[in-house]
Amino acid sequence: MNAMDRVPLYQKIQDYIRSLINSHGLKEGDRIPTEKELMERFNVSKITVVNALTGLANENVITRVPGRGSFVSSQASMVNAVETRPTASSVAVRHEPAARAGASTKSGIIGLILPSIHDYFAARLTQGVQRALTEKGYRTVIMLSNSALSVENEAIQTLMDMGAEGMLIFPVDEEQYNVEILGMKLSGYPFILIDRYLPGVETHYIAGDGRAGAALAVDHLWELGHREIAICSDSPIQTVTVQERIQGYMDALKKKGALINPAHIITEFAPFNEVKEDHPLYRYIRNRMATAYITLNSKLGMNVYRTARQCGLSVPEDLSLVSFDDPTAIAEDMSVFTHVKQFEHEIGYEAANKLIEVINDKQAAEHKYSKMIVKPELVVRQSTGPLKPVQ
Repeated sequence: MNAMDRVPLYQKIQDYIRSLINSHGLKEGDRIPTEKELMERFNVSKITVVNALTGLANENVITRVPGRGSFVSSQASMVNAVETRPTASSVAVRHEPAARAGASTKSGIIGLILPSIHDYFAARLTQGVQRALTEKGYRTVIMLSNSALSVENEAIQTLMDMGAEGMLIFPVDEEQYNVEILGMKLSGYPFILIDRYLPGVETHYIAGDGRAGAALAVDHLWELGHREIAICSDSPIQTVTVQERIQGYMDALKKKGALINPAHIITEFAPFNEVKEDHPLYRYIRNRMATAYITLNSKLGMNVYRTARQCGLSVPEDLSLVSFDDPTAIAEDMSVFTHVKQFEHEIGYEAANKLIEVINDKQAAEHKYSKMIVKPELVVRQSTGPLKPVQ
C-alpha cells in the first residue's frame, strides 16, 4: 500500500479541488465541480463530499452558497500557496483524521435535530442537551424537521455546512431509513440517535424503556380495578418506539392472565388537533368501550382528556387516563396527569455527554456502539382513580 492509498477520501477531494484551482487558473467567484460530480468522480457518499467541502470552506479556499454551489474564495490563492509549503505544520493539518465532522478546525458547534418542540418532552430534552454542552464549552444549533424526512435531510446538510462537530438526532417517523444518517455512520461522523433507533443498524442511541413504561401504566390501572384498558397511538406508522410500548402493554396483561383484546389497541388514526364527533377515537370513548386509556404521547393524552369531556365523561370518575410524559406540567408540583416519566432532561444531558465522548475518542466510536436505556417512573396524580362500580 503506497502513501496515496492511505490518504483519507475527503482529503483526496480537497487535494483535487486545490489542484483544479492552481492548474486551471480559477479566479475568485469561479464555480468548482458540484457535489454530484465529485460523488461520481471519487465514488463516495454525499457525506464525504460535504465533509471535504466544509473543510475547504473553513480554510477559506472556497465559499459555499446554499442552493447555488461552491465557488473559489478571494483568499484561495493565498491559502493554496501556504498549503504547498512542505512544513511540519502543514502536514499535520493535511493529515488530521476526519473524526471531527470532517472539518480542519473545531467549530464548537453541536447540532440538535428534533421533529418539533410543541410539547414539554422536547423542551425538557433540549434543556438537558444545552446544559451538558454548555458545561463542555460547546454551542447548540437547534433545527426542526417538522416530522418530514426531506426536511430532516436538509437539516443534516445545513449543519454539515456549518461545520458542526457532531449531531444529536431525534429521527422522524418513517418506514424507510434516512440515507443521510446511514451515510454519517459509514463515514464515521459522530452522532447520537435519541428515542428511536434503526433496526438492524448499529448506532449510538439513548431512549426511555418503553416496555417498562407501558407495564407500569398497566399495573397501576389494574390495581385500581380496571380490566378494560385501551392503549392509543396516533403515530402514522408503527415505529420501533410504538411497537415496544404496545409490546410492554401486552406482556403486562399476559402476566396477569388477561386476554389481549385487539379492539383495545387503538392505532388506526392520524394525529389530530380538533376533536370531532366523526373521529373513531371519539366514538370509542363515547361508547365507553374501555374504562382506562394509556396514550403513547402527551399531546394525545390531552386530546383524549378533551374528547372525554366533550362526551360528557369525567376524569377520573368515568375514565382513567395515563399518558407517556406529562402534557400539562411546567413545574413538577403543578402536574395533574398520571404519567410515565421518562426523565427527558436526563436523556438529553446523557446524550450530549456521550456525543462529546464519541467526538473526542474516534477509535472507540468506530468499534463500540452504546445502547443507553433509561428506566421510567410512574407519577400518580389526579387523572386516574378506582373503577366506578356499575349502577
